[in-house]
Amino acid sequence: MISPMIRLLIGSLLAMTAAACEPGKAAGPDNFMGDVRRGADLVKNYHCGGCHDIPGVAGADGNVGPPLHRIGTRTYIAGYIRNSPDNMADWIEDPQRALPGNAMPRMGISQKDARDIAAFLYTLK
Repeated sequence: MISPMIRLLIGSLLAMTAAACEPGKAAGPDNFMGDVRRGADLVKNYHCGGCHDIPGVAGADGNVGPPLHRIGTRTYIAGYIRNSPDNMADWIEDPQRALPGNAMPRMGISQKDARDIAAFLYTLK
């Protein structure tokens, strides 16, 4: 027979696992808001795959920019900026403001779209 304490522990672990996999939430700080599904669609709409190889995105096999495999686990963005959901969104919105002179152009991505794209990219682990 399983003790009530072990049942509580198992239930808590299952609840935390379910919460961590909740659709629409970005991996990262709890206060980061971004829509993962919308972000995946925006990656296609903005043609990010023309420059980047992005797993799970059909036709996203560009080789101008770095591949985005496991971008959610990397320490730095562009080898210089500390990787966090907020920094990723800032980078996507205006890469030239984030790191002047880098090769990534400003694509006219709104702040909301950038946050949703960052949320999607943080699922790539």
